[in-house]
Amino acid sequence: MTLQAAIGLNPELLAPAEYFEPRWYASYTNPRHEKQVARQMEANGIPCFLPLYRSVRRWKDRRKQLELPLFPGYVLVQIALKDRLQVLRLPGVAQLVSFNGKPAPLPGSEVEALRRGLAGGVCVEPHPFLRVGRRVLVRSGPMAGVEGILQRKKDRFRVVISIELIRRSVAMEVDEADLEPIC
Repeated sequence: MTLQAAIGLNPELLAPAEYFEPRWYASYTNPRHEKQVARQMEANGIPCFLPLYRSVRRWKDRRKQLELPLFPGYVLVQIALKDRLQVLRLPGVAQLVSFNGKPAPLPGSEVEALRRGLAGGVCVEPHPFLRVGRRVLVRSGPMAGVEGILQRKKDRFRVVISIELIRRSVAMEVDEADLEPIC
């Protein structure tokens, strides 16, 4: 019998609330195992999100359009910390992204904004992680409310949205009229 049980304490009262609340986490996978890990998570009823983008690859004899992970090496998973072993036991999952030994949750608003954007047909591609540049707010469209860094590519505008925790960024095309600067 544990000391807690002996004195009549409920173990749930000793753990922080975040231990029981489902939140988004980044699971780090073995190289090129993202799709396999996402399939296993779905088969086990674990809510996950693997953002993909389309890319045309050329070989000497052919061209092929592929769906590649937007964040190579990561699958986003929505779990309560108490259920993290269900994820960590899956083949291909190395660990949850952590700081000081504790899994670090992703901002749910960023994950949901990315999901809405991809579902709305926004054209995305991976982008190098950036810290400098003009910060903007997307006012309308499927990505409304998202903050990012404004860039220009040829005659089009792009907003780079960064997920700080995993140090990855995504560039997406937007209309200049949908943007407003953040002071």
